[in-house]
This record gives sequence, C-alpha cells and structure tokens, in this order.
Amino acid sequence: MKMRYISKIQGNLKRYQRIYSGKASTNMLDGSYKSIFKGKSMNFDELREYVTGDDIKDVDWKASSRSHKLLVRQYIAEKKHNVMVIFDTNCRMLADSNGLEEKRELAIMGAGTLAYFVNRNGDEISAMFSNGKSICHIPFQSGLGHIEMMLEKYHKAVTLDNHSDINAALEYVVRHFRRKMILILVTDLEGIHSITETNLKRLMVANDILLLSISDADLQSGKVYNMEEEDYFSEFLLADKKLIKRAADNKARMEREAVEKLKKYGIANVTLDDEKELEREIIDLLNKHKAEKR
Repeated sequence: MKMRYISKIQGNLKRYQRIYSGKASTNMLDGSYKSIFKGKSMNFDELREYVTGDDIKDVDWKASSRSHKLLVRQYIAEKKHNVMVIFDTNCRMLADSNGLEEKRELAIMGAGTLAYFVNRNGDEISAMFSNGKSICHIPFQSGLGHIEMMLEKYHKAVTLDNHSDINAALEYVVRHFRRKMILILVTDLEGIHSITETNLKRLMVANDILLLSISDADLQSGKVYNMEEEDYFSEFLLADKKLIKRAADNKARMEREAVEKLKKYGIANVTLDDEKELEREIIDLLNKHKAEKR
C-alpha cells in the first residue's frame, strides 16, 4: 500500500518540529494526547523528562531534585482507548477553506494527524461516514496501514453528488455502539449547525467528544459552496456586493450559534484554516478537552 497520507503527515510533523523547535514540537502533541486520558485507572510505568502539556501533578519532585531535570511519572493504561473519527462527507467538503485549501484535504490531514498519535499511543481507531447511500464503518484497529486505508476511503466518499448529512453517521453510532469511546467529529460550520441537540445529548452520555471544524472561504477569496442552491457560487454571482454582504451576515450568525451549541455541551473544538498551524491547533484542541474534563 502506498502511504500517501501517512508520509505527508510524518513529513509535516518533522518540519513542524524543526521550524518550531524553540516554541513547540511533536513532543508537545504526544504529551497533550497522553495527558488528557490519565487518571487513577493508570499503572505507573517509568519516569521521563517533562514536556509541555504534561500534568504538573505527575511531576516527581524528589526524582527531579536528584537528577536536576524536571521528571514526570509515566503511566500505562489498564485498557486501550477506542477512538472513532466521524467524518462529514457532504460535497461542501470539496470547497475551499479560509486558507484556500480544499476542505476535504484539510480534514484528512487534521484527522490523520490525530489518528497518527492515537496509533503511537497504542490505542485503536475507527471511522464512520456516509458514502451518500449508506453508512461506512471502518472497524477499530491499529497500525499506520489501517489509518492510510481509512483516510483513502474518506477521500473517495466525498463527491459532488454526495449530499449526506453528518447526523446519519451520528445516529448510526447512537443505535449500534454501547462501548465508551472518544469521538472526533470532523465537519464544517454548516455541519455543526446541522447536528441535532438530540444526537449530542445521546452521544455524550457515554462518550468524550472533540470537534475539528474546517473553515469556509470568504466569497471573494475562494471556491465557496452555496448552501441554498446546493451548488458552488459562479463568478458572476461572486461580483454581487449585496450577495457577499448577505453571505457574510449569514456566516456570522451561524458562527455565533455554533459557538453557543458547543459551549452548551462542553465540546472542545478548534477551527482549521490551513496546514501551517495544524499541529498547534490540535495541541490546543487536546488541551481544551483536558480543561473541560476537570
């Protein structure tokens, strides 16, 4: 199998670590991922050097004093976590993000980066999405080949004739899964707006939820999907100033409503504009979730 997406994710992480070595690194992402799921159910494993994102309560002060380095207690979970990515496959994801990148590709890189660290932590990952006609479920498994296959299948499911609603995948999870999971929702502003509060309430009974929102391009700057007409805006319409203002006002209203909905249910979320700050946004997402769980 050609590891197209995994190779790109690994290359991005190496580049990020090199560029931001004085500010942040992949060690931060590792520490952030591991720290949000620590608790009394963990068994002590070994001491390691502190990285940004570790819980200060795990610092072993006596060992740190002896070694002259800040050391934290590392733990082994009694059981693996089950992490499920729920993708929005609506054709809107073929439009551009605010950073003028295809939303589908940005969704793949965001979810793929998280999946990469899920795998590195020894946890298993699954995916759920609609292909426009039925629900596609990729079972829980580990391994980079599994993640690559998951991302490739999502890529193929996002087509111009796919008018699916992310709620279909959410409802499938509600009906068919009883195990406790970490759910990562990957959608856009319209997707957040469409998610029903009934589904959120049901999912939050037994699961942790994090959300990656892919931004939308402004009308004057990129390829934009017209929700009302279920088609992309033409160049002729993009020259209409009244249309641009109406679209901007509508977007601002939906953003306010999305913030209120996610805040109401305590769902940690970030918005991705482009790949340049992707790792930093994911670190922020994990730290927000950790704060919500306290």
